[in-house]
Amino acid sequence: MPKLKTHSGAAKRFKKTGTGKIMRGHTKMRHILTSKAVKTKRKLGKSTLVSDGDYAKVARMIPYA
Repeated sequence: MPKLKTHSGAAKRFKKTGTGKIMRGHTKMRHILTSKAVKTKRKLGKSTLVSDGDYAKVARMIPYA
């Protein structure tokens, strides 16, 4: 079996936790932040888990992470 290649874009966006779950960042935090509430910005700044429906696809893109 040949080695698998890591998807470069996915490697920059996702990381695995110690237990094997995959973390991702939130969207909508790049610009137009003045019209967003402080509570919203605080929540969007934190990382969250990848959903169950997307887990398999993301895991294939970062096989050695």
